[in-house]
Amino acid sequence: MKALIQRVKHASVTIENELYSKIGKGILVFVGVEKTDEQINAEKLAQKIVNLRIFEDENDKMNLSLLDVKGEILVVSQFTLCGDCKKGTRPSFDKSAPPDKAVDLYEYFIKCINTHGIAAKTGKFRAMMDVELINDGPVTFFIEK
Repeated sequence: MKALIQRVKHASVTIENELYSKIGKGILVFVGVEKTDEQINAEKLAQKIVNLRIFEDENDKMNLSLLDVKGEILVVSQFTLCGDCKKGTRPSFDKSAPPDKAVDLYEYFIKCINTHGIAAKTGKFRAMMDVELINDGPVTFFIEK
């Protein structure tokens, strides 16, 4: 699984001009699922993200996790993270999981986040979404598990 995470002041997802979900201070996670991914990948990715120390402490050092700051999380599926742009000018999505597998692992990833006491907000799988955010920092990381 691949994740692009951004520390945000706030973020939201709008679908067909209707607000679908929103968060305040926390992390926006774009998640891509590959063919070879299994539940263990989702478990490890969730564990990493909720514990990643990317929020400042009282000394302005990135030393606090999402759990420490009691932040929120917004999870958005994004299969294009699995795109391969090495050859030519058109991305290949051969490594992307088929939709039935991808949705199962996406939903399992969300459940894994929830087991840490964080009620994950989400986008809608396979929907065209408008994602708005105010990146805090900016602080952005790419994680693979």
